[in-house]
Amino acid sequence: MSAPSLPRLQHMIGSGIVAVVGVWVTYVSYTQQPSEAFLFPRLISTVFVVLALWTFAKACLGWTKVGNGISVTQFTNLLPGLLVALVYIFWAAKGLGFYTATSIAFFILLSLYDPASHSETRSWLKRIAITAIFMIVMYGLFAQLLTVYTPREVLF
Repeated sequence: MSAPSLPRLQHMIGSGIVAVVGVWVTYVSYTQQPSEAFLFPRLISTVFVVLALWTFAKACLGWTKVGNGISVTQFTNLLPGLLVALVYIFWAAKGLGFYTATSIAFFILLSLYDPASHSETRSWLKRIAITAIFMIVMYGLFAQLLTVYTPREVLF
């Protein structure tokens, strides 16, 4: 058996990391109380961990078409968003409250990856409006429709 190619190895490592995080998130969702507050996260995390494990298995078995893999330039472009996501997941959501942290993280990500000019007031106003609409939809979905428990801290 030959060693996997670099793109396939990248796919195996990436999907493996996602599968491990998925198993951890699913475990956490099944061990938190009150259990009725975590019904929706349990359902979603279970579906996602099954898909993540399936993707990892396909990568290991060589059943996935992996393309050319991720170049250093592509990874460099993804890195700021990845860092924002890690800060959001491991500190901001709990430290600032779900809605405040989500607003800040979404606005930063939108500002990082929006190709519009960063020197025009109009594009900044558009980003603020998109962030506000996104948060209204998130609040309506999680707080009103699904009545999901969200981390509440300093602001709300």
